[in-house]
Amino acid sequence: MAYNILIVDDSTPMRAVIKKIVKASGFNVGQFFEAINGLEAMEVLNNEWIDLVLTDYNMPDMNGLELVEEMNKDDHLKSIPAIMITTEGSRTRVEEFMAKGVMDYIKKPFTPEQIKQKLTHIMGETEDEEQRYDNGDEELDF
Repeated sequence: MAYNILIVDDSTPMRAVIKKIVKASGFNVGQFFEAINGLEAMEVLNNEWIDLVLTDYNMPDMNGLELVEEMNKDDHLKSIPAIMITTEGSRTRVEEFMAKGVMDYIKKPFTPEQIKQKLTHIMGETEDEEQRYDNGDEELDF
């Protein structure tokens, strides 16, 4: 299954880096969407089918934690997994993220292998399932 991913970060170069690393990881992406902060992310979430949110913590107007809190107020949006991608890695901060509904976090910098492992785990897929999609239709028995 291909997943639509929303990348939320106020830095255009960082959004490009995240997109490039996710692509390099081999994770099965349908479409990428982008937002510069939580307010813009909420607009995207209300207008597009999003399966997964990758959000920075530190952003103007509405930070990543405030975005997750807003998502949790909506019955549909609260079911979309949100992963915090941040330089913040203290135990206290991570506990705060998890207490507010963040599914997981990825500490910058990160590798394609790390992101694939996290995304595959969060979306409930195994490496074998991902590999099956990556190999084309030859292995599918219809």
